[in-house]
Amino acid sequence: MIDVLVVDDDFRVAEINAKYVGKVPGFRVAARAHSAAQALAAVERDPIDLVLLDHYLPDRTGLELVHRMRERGHGTDVIMITAAGDVATVQAAMRLGALHYLVKPFTFAALRTRLDSYAALRRTVDRVGGRGVTGQEQVDRIFGALRTAPAAASPRLPTGHSEPTTDLICEVLHRAEHPLSAHEVAARTGLSRSTAQRYLRHLEQAGRLRLSLKYGDTGRPEHRYAWVAP
Repeated sequence: MIDVLVVDDDFRVAEINAKYVGKVPGFRVAARAHSAAQALAAVERDPIDLVLLDHYLPDRTGLELVHRMRERGHGTDVIMITAAGDVATVQAAMRLGALHYLVKPFTFAALRTRLDSYAALRRTVDRVGGRGVTGQEQVDRIFGALRTAPAAASPRLPTGHSEPTTDLICEVLHRAEHPLSAHEVAARTGLSRSTAQRYLRHLEQAGRLRLSLKYGDTGRPEHRYAWVAP
């Protein structure tokens, strides 16, 4: 599980961002902060993997906070989430090692893409780090894990599909302790079986679900779906 610190001076925005994080499998909100001082205290108090950081904070800027964190030896990863869209701030964030920079306002899909790419980066580093970086190919894998193609940032849903329904089905499967059938998904979401089946088929083809077959004594095998962890 990836522990996230959400930092924003606006309590409502912090709440929304925290809810977004909670919807992405493999991530959880470890703490929230509304100032640089609170954020620094949280990083020093708890093991934080990733900071979602606003730039405009009441006591100092987000970039000043990152600089302070680095001075104190905290290598916690940072994704900037801010209304600051000027080139100077973006460049400064890059130089301080921010892994992504998301400009407000943004959609859940946009944040999820960044979080998924961060999870992919961690998996890649773990695999490569286990045997040590041995050449350019391994280095390219690490850097490539953070790339987000424009088309992947907001995947187009098929006609008749909605993002809220997709998110609902994903949440149900993520929380399930075992693979579910279309009938079981329909029962847990309140959708019709045909609607659940249509979404499940799309998610399986998109690689977000794993399909397995359960054979009974007679008749056709039952299709069952399980969440694919990022």
